Order: sequence, then C-alpha cells, then structure tokens
Amino acid sequence: MQLSFRKANNEDVKHIVEMLADDELGRQRENFQLPIHSSYKDAFKAIDNDQNQELIVVEVDKEIIGTLQLSFIQYLTYQGGVRAQIEAVRIRKDYRGKGLGKEFFEWAILRAKQRGAHVLQLTTDKQRPDAIRFYEKLGFKASHEGMKFHFK
Repeated sequence: MQLSFRKANNEDVKHIVEMLADDELGRQRENFQLPIHSSYKDAFKAIDNDQNQELIVVEVDKEIIGTLQLSFIQYLTYQGGVRAQIEAVRIRKDYRGKGLGKEFFEWAILRAKQRGAHVLQLTTDKQRPDAIRFYEKLGFKASHEGMKFHFK
C-alpha cells in the first residue's frame, strides 16, 4: 500500500474531524456533523496560517486514511532548541492494524528532524493502553510526568 503525506487543506477538515470523533474518547469531546461546525474551520485557519504548525493527512489512492498535527516549539532551553510535538494522531478504523501507523510515525520523525527539532514528544491518554504500547515500540519513552489544567 503506497502512502502519501501532505499538509491538510480546508476540504480535508471534515474527514479529519470525523476521524477525531471516531473512538470512545473522541465521541465525548468532538462534534462531528455536517456541515462542520465553524469552530473547526476557525481552528484550521489558525493552524494553516502558523508556520510552526503542520496539520498532516496521509492518503492511500487519494483517500484520506490518517491525520496528525506537528507543532514546532521554539524555546530557550537546550541552547535555543526546537521541540516537535505530535498531537491528534488517528488512522481510520478500517486501516488500523496494517502497519500504516508505524509508517506514518517514521514520516513524522523524519519531518521533525528536517525542521531541526532536537526532540519529538507526544502525550497520550492513560485510557489508551494500546496506543501507549504502540508508541513504546516506536522508541518513545515515558520520561516525564505530564499534567494538565482544564478550564472547562
């Protein structure tokens, strides 16, 4: 199966939101309905206009089967290093278990290196044990304890 990777465009947002909403946790926080809610369109516009954000889709035969967002964070530590952050990783349900997630991550790791990042990090919900095992197999280490402060 030949994968192709590209930055998402406005027409892709509905497919991305559908994938984000298509699991147990996503159904609790996403609102997939057509037409797509304006909050998603506004968020896409902000992401698309930010040179430090890359919303990526992966396609098979011009059909979107996955997505992730790469953020590049400039900071002063590590002698002014750049940290790459992966968020919102999804492979469409009917394409899971075929090794495509691994190939997608290999692409993302290379992309982070191309952008000069010295580290690539991600967070995953503790309620996703399969995802945690997947990331560990890719070489990610649980090196820090993450914390969040939700406003809602």
